[in-house]
Amino acid sequence: MGTKFRHHMFICAHERPVDAARECCAAKGSLELMKAVKSAAKAESIANIRVQKSGCLSNCENGISCVVYPEGVWYTLTGEENIPDLIEHLRSGKVATHLLMNPGA
Repeated sequence: MGTKFRHHMFICAHERPVDAARECCAAKGSLELMKAVKSAAKAESIANIRVQKSGCLSNCENGISCVVYPEGVWYTLTGEENIPDLIEHLRSGKVATHLLMNPGA
């Protein structure tokens, strides 16, 4: 039986060609951000969580896309300044409402 994580965070690392019609999260530094979140979670010794890259989450035009399960909370990220809020979500489950993707939609 596999490990059941308390929180599982996916950060889009989808890449599109430079001349593609749509934007992509990778061009906005999503892979570097994912690695930084992962390192910060490890440094904080947050147990029973997983942070990993994902394929396209279909919201690249809004910023770096992120989803956290089991809550199914969707975030639009701008960069490393978001790490403290993401770490708090992984630690306590507290949702960073100011980072929510399409709040109120």
